[in-house]
Amino acid sequence: MPVTVLVGIQWGDEGKGKIIDVLTENAEAVVRFQGGNNAGHTVEIGNDKYVLHLVPSGILRPGSLCIIGNGLVVSPVALAAEMRELAERGIDVSQIQLSTRAQLIMPYHMLMDTLRETKLSGNKKIGTTRRGIGPAYSDKAARTGIRAHEMLDLALFEERFRHQAEHYNRLFTAAGGETLDLDEAWKELKDAAEYLKAFITDTTYSVNEVVKAGKNVLFEGAQGMLLDIDHGTYPFVTSSSTISGGACTGSGVSPRHIDCVYGVMKAYTTRVGEGPFPTELHGESGENIRIAGNEYGATTGRPRRCGWFDAVSSSYSCMVNGVDKLAVTKLDVLDNLEELKICTAYEINGVKTDRVPASAAELENLTPVYETMPGWMADSTKARSFGELPENARKYLLRIAELVDAEIGIVSVGPKREQTFYK
Repeated sequence: MPVTVLVGIQWGDEGKGKIIDVLTENAEAVVRFQGGNNAGHTVEIGNDKYVLHLVPSGILRPGSLCIIGNGLVVSPVALAAEMRELAERGIDVSQIQLSTRAQLIMPYHMLMDTLRETKLSGNKKIGTTRRGIGPAYSDKAARTGIRAHEMLDLALFEERFRHQAEHYNRLFTAAGGETLDLDEAWKELKDAAEYLKAFITDTTYSVNEVVKAGKNVLFEGAQGMLLDIDHGTYPFVTSSSTISGGACTGSGVSPRHIDCVYGVMKAYTTRVGEGPFPTELHGESGENIRIAGNEYGATTGRPRRCGWFDAVSSSYSCMVNGVDKLAVTKLDVLDNLEELKICTAYEINGVKTDRVPASAAELENLTPVYETMPGWMADSTKARSFGELPENARKYLLRIAELVDAEIGIVSVGPKREQTFYK
């Protein structure tokens, strides 16, 4: 399909980077449309491993235009560091474009993020990555944010930065928090701005030009549907629109141009940070999946919470995103389990439902209803087609596809490029 949107349909960390890398083989442009450097997309090519936080995954495909859209919040320092590291590893970064309209994460946003999180206690903590994402989106909504095009005039950029930073320092002082050293912070920002200014352009026109030309365009989502600011497990969510519709608002492309939506999900479920997780496994069972799947955050290194596949929340995600095809990752992690459970309904106050409640408190206290399927107890990592998978693995995939009302498009049975295939 010429224009494809790829989104995560769980709580992020579904393996989108790997699937995007597969899809970018034919993509002429890859567009990030939301989030910031709180996301981490991991791609392994041969013996090389890349963890991309802001740069679109298409950067690993020579000749692919890589657009950082207006819907992102971008740390200039983090982006410049990421691009420089890629360049040092021999990757051509000249194909990157940064939207003039992208909001910037300033050092004071990160301090505010940390201050807010440390003031919360117990189950009220959000589990933020403390990268300044929430405060930067807050400034965007308050219309006080600084945008990428302002880096093109260093004098005005410095003036805007210092004015905002002084305001934040007054807030930090009043709250008894750490204040920002403006001179040191500006030194880093100036260096980043001077590096990035050559990449700043009006990407709204760039995206529409490649779409109009009929080129293959891939919109790369970050985080996951269940972290969406509107449709996720609020307030334990991120601060942007992580759904397929966010591709339009976060890039400036019309929804009529979207041809296909891929939904990426693990063959089980994970979550990083706080918030409800109906199918979470505690103790040895959860730990075994965590070890087998190397379930640690690509951005934070935090251990991920692990649990059975949740068909209720995944079906909800597929509905909201309009998922056409599923990309199922980490099937191989389940290779050594004698039986598998799939959550097919929730029981809330004694009433069974197949709908996801809006209340995080209800999600926290419900009882999952499971059906059990036999495992395959065989090595799936050498499969290179759907037909080569163990029979029970195929049955498991077809069952979860039936439950979420979408068809299997891609299956991944390991971290390498060659361990991923179309159905």
